[in-house]
Amino acid sequence: MYRSKAHGRWLFIGIASAALAIATPAAADWALDFPASATELGNKVRGLHHLALIICTIIGIVVFGVLGYSLVKFRKSQGAQAAKFSHSTKAEIVWTVIPVLILVGLAIPTARVLIEMEDTQAADLRIKVTGYQWKWRYEYLDHGISFFSNIDDASNAASMVGAGLELHEHYLRDVDKPMVVPVGKKVKLQLTSNDVIHAWWVPEFYVKRDAVPGTINETWFKAEQTGTFRGQCAELCGRGHGFMPIVVEVLPQDEYDAWVAGLTAPAEPEALEEPEAAMSQTMPAAAGGASSR
Repeated sequence: MYRSKAHGRWLFIGIASAALAIATPAAADWALDFPASATELGNKVRGLHHLALIICTIIGIVVFGVLGYSLVKFRKSQGAQAAKFSHSTKAEIVWTVIPVLILVGLAIPTARVLIEMEDTQAADLRIKVTGYQWKWRYEYLDHGISFFSNIDDASNAASMVGAGLELHEHYLRDVDKPMVVPVGKKVKLQLTSNDVIHAWWVPEFYVKRDAVPGTINETWFKAEQTGTFRGQCAELCGRGHGFMPIVVEVLPQDEYDAWVAGLTAPAEPEALEEPEAAMSQTMPAAAGGASSR
């Protein structure tokens, strides 16, 4: 009996050690915190999470500390006798007032952030985002710019069965045409869908909003730093769901203006040929056609 318990103990230790050894490389990419935010609003959301986590941790330490102390100090083997009373008014007041104060203290800053998250007024740029199976369409309502954003060709080719191609760094996370926005400007997104429900999600912006057919959902973000930020569709939308990445490029204002000018500049008309030259090119063909008949 003792030997079987010892074998079981060593077997458990071996399995646990093997699991930890296998999990260590994968754990390197894990994070215990929310991702760093590129927006001021995202930092406020992250701060609320930290505040709630600290409060819950303190409560947990107090509750389990008192529980552990009571189990050890007042155990039967030490001759402890159970108290005999029906209730304690003082205790009931304490465990009612303290949770109410904690909840109110959390509710006030949370309500402020939630109201700010829904305030899409006074936007510097408006973009209509339409989800398709399986791509995005961006319409810049203030500039008359519209284009589709598809998964990049390299990811698409590498995803084919038997392709045998090397996966690049941003496999399934890159697109042919990213959304481009200026830094420090409030961008209002109007989201809808052409077919099924999608969800536009960029973790660093702390923005996730459903794109529903026949409905316009609104949200906004204001990137405080330049760079490339990646996201993806966060609503299961069919077999190509994993092939709907989102890429947002945040540019300085002058570079953004140049990008807009390059897409809105009228195309130069093709030069027209002189009438004599055009006639000289068509006459031999016409003559040849007549002689052939």
